[in-house]
Amino acid sequence: MARSLSLAAYMALARRGTQAADGGFAPSGERPAGAVIWGHATSLEHANALVQLVERLSVQRGEENWGTRGAGGLHLLLTTAQGLVLPSHARALTFHQPLSADNPAEAAAFLDHWRPDICLWTGGDLMPALLTSADEAGVPLVLVDADTAMLERPGWRWLPDMTPSLLARFRRILARSDGAARYLRRLGVPEEKLSVTGLFQEGAIPLPYDEALRDEMAASLRGRPIWLAAMVRHSELHMILEAHRQASRLAHRLFLILVPETLDETEAFRATLRQGNWRHAIWSQGGMPGEATQVLLADTRGEMGLWYRLATIAFMGNSLLPGMGGSDPNEPAAHGAAIVYGPNVARYLPSYKRYAGAGGARIVRDAGTLAAAVTHLIAADRSATMAHAAWEVATVGAEVTDHILDMLQDMLDDLEVA
Repeated sequence: MARSLSLAAYMALARRGTQAADGGFAPSGERPAGAVIWGHATSLEHANALVQLVERLSVQRGEENWGTRGAGGLHLLLTTAQGLVLPSHARALTFHQPLSADNPAEAAAFLDHWRPDICLWTGGDLMPALLTSADEAGVPLVLVDADTAMLERPGWRWLPDMTPSLLARFRRILARSDGAARYLRRLGVPEEKLSVTGLFQEGAIPLPYDEALRDEMAASLRGRPIWLAAMVRHSELHMILEAHRQASRLAHRLFLILVPETLDETEAFRATLRQGNWRHAIWSQGGMPGEATQVLLADTRGEMGLWYRLATIAFMGNSLLPGMGGSDPNEPAAHGAAIVYGPNVARYLPSYKRYAGAGGARIVRDAGTLAAAVTHLIAADRSATMAHAAWEVATVGAEVTDHILDMLQDMLDDLEVA
C-alpha cells in the first residue's frame, strides 16, 4: 500500500497527543472464547441493526450458545462513540466498548485485548489510528452503509489523501446509494471492492409458530375481531383493560390477547383480571377461548409468532407510562399486524419513527386514545392498509442484511473461526 503523507502526519500528531492524555484504554469486559465480530456503530440505528445481524448470523450457523456469556460461538463487540448508549434490548452476547481518543497506543491496547476476527464499520466517521492499526494487525475490514455525509471530514481538508488512504484498507465497501458510490469511485475505490446495497437498518424477522394450533385458534374464535397487547407491564394494564372495555361497547365480540412483558408479573395479571370480573382464559393452564371469553392471558414464552398471526392490531406495551422504554415494533411488522404504541419508546425510537412516518404505526397516550385506535382499526381494510405500510418499511433493508450475512458466512469460513 502506497505511503500516505496525510496519514503519517495524523499518526505523528496522535502519538504526541497520547503523551498529554489522561488514562488510556479501559476494556469493558474480558475477551470471550469463540469468534468476535467487531461492529462499530455511528448511530443508534446502526447499533440496533448490528445486534440483529449477529444474532441472525449465529442462528444461521447453528450456534446454540447464543445468549450465554462466556460460551464459545459468535459474539458481537459493539463499539460506539462516547455518549451513544448500548441498546438495552441487545442480546447477552453483545459486549459494548465505547471508544474515546484515536491514537496508536489506545488502538494497540484495544486490538490486543479484544482480538476481533472481522470488523464491520458502519456509515463513516473513520478513525485513522484505529483502522490503520486494525488493518496492519490483519483484521478484515468491511465498510457497511457508506454515506457521503459521514465520509467527508472538514477537519481533514489539509490532509487531502487521508480519506482515500483509509478507504484503501477496507476489503469490501457497501455504499448506501448510487451517489455515495460515485463519491467513493472519485476517491479511488476500485469496482471490485464496491457494491451499492442500500440502507443498513434493523428489519423484521418472522417468528416460528404452530400452524395447526393457529388454525384451531382461528376456528375457536369464529371470525371475532382480535387485538393483541404485547409485552405489557402490570402498571399499564388498567389502561389497556379500560381501552378494551370502551372498544367492546362498539364491537361486542372484540377479543384481547394479553402478553405480559415479564412472567414475574403473571400472578398480578391474573389477580387484576379476577378483580375486574373479566371472562378470561389462562394459556399456561391449558385455557382455550370460547365464544364468551373476553381476554386470553398468554402467560408463556415461545408463542409470539402465533399471537401476531392471529391479531390484526398489535399494541406494543411497556410504552404508556414515563420511564418505560417500549417494545420491538419489527415483530408485528413482520406478521401483518397494524402497530399501535405509547409515547415512551426510547429503546426503539428510530424504528417507530420509520413505521409512523410511513403510516404503519399509530401513537396513543392513554386508555381513551388506545380505545379509539382499536375501534378505528377493527375495520379490516384500515388495519390491512396500515399493516401493509409497516411491512414495506420492514422489508426495505432485508436484501442488505442478507447480502452482509452471506459475506460474513464466507469470511468466517475462510478464517476457520466458527
